[in-house]
Amino acid sequence: MVEDLDPSAADAGVPAHFGDPMREQRLLETAVGLVDRSNRDVLAVPGEERASWLHTLTTQHLTGLSVGQGSELLVLSPNGHVEQHAFVTEDGTTAWLDTEPGAGAGLLKYLEMMRFFTKVEPRDATAEMAVLSLVGPGAADLFPDLGEPRVGAVPGAKFAAGAVPAGATSLYGVRDFEGGLARRVPYGVDLLIPRAARTAVIERLGVARAGLWAFEAVRAARRTPRLGWETDHRTLPAEAGFIATGVHLDKGCYRGQETVARVHHLGRPPRRLVLLHLDGVATDHPPARGTAVELDGRAVGFVGTAVRHHELGMIALAVVKRNVADDARLTVGESAAAIDPE
Repeated sequence: MVEDLDPSAADAGVPAHFGDPMREQRLLETAVGLVDRSNRDVLAVPGEERASWLHTLTTQHLTGLSVGQGSELLVLSPNGHVEQHAFVTEDGTTAWLDTEPGAGAGLLKYLEMMRFFTKVEPRDATAEMAVLSLVGPGAADLFPDLGEPRVGAVPGAKFAAGAVPAGATSLYGVRDFEGGLARRVPYGVDLLIPRAARTAVIERLGVARAGLWAFEAVRAARRTPRLGWETDHRTLPAEAGFIATGVHLDKGCYRGQETVARVHHLGRPPRRLVLLHLDGVATDHPPARGTAVELDGRAVGFVGTAVRHHELGMIALAVVKRNVADDARLTVGESAAAIDPE
């Protein structure tokens, strides 16, 4: 469950920076840097019925997922609230799911409860496999055969001729790499490799290193949500920006589908994900996750990720009520906050 995650401890165990977080941010935005994300939880789902089984349990259309393809998925509550988010990568015998640190146990528990007589064998593979991320525009040059990631449009957006059709969401190229897999994603290329080979792979790649602080700053600037940071126990997929990458709007029945369809067809969600510019915050003390966003002394949302960006200054991803105007004069603690209207 989302509420079981501990954001303050989730990113322990991987490098936060390599001496200059601002330089590392610029590297990830202009070239390519390698970020150690081996703290992510990894599940393996082998079994001949894995694709159709995951298709029925999640928000993503997976019956046609084949070797050399990956995507993203959500698990929702019966009321349509986000409980889990994961990347899925297919290698021909196993569907690999990687998710937030600490979220794997909850996801595995749910999958095990839903096995029944299905021919699948989900297991925790965190001790076997680790995630490294090549982030930045230069990552595509290292893996040109993976092509560009395909990402759907937000509900209501119009598609140009020949673009991704309505209902389609993420589809990512995948290939073998160093005993594991390389997966093209919007921010670069993820490497899902044997954990025992992590150090050797890093050395062989020879790509400049960047820490998780830089990765988080780039993620926030891109308005990319993170489970447990930009979500709480009542988050709907459309509120946190998960629709384009994680929800297929034309697929069949799954838990929580009624809420997704109702929000999409009948109205807007009650909250929305925004990027805030913060004024007057000490650079070494960004507001904590969960800090209230206030309008005229009244809470209208909460801060998810707050970071210092090398160009934008102190920024935060926040979830606020839909009716909060873009030009509203907001506060976060003692700081003034303004919504970036994009």
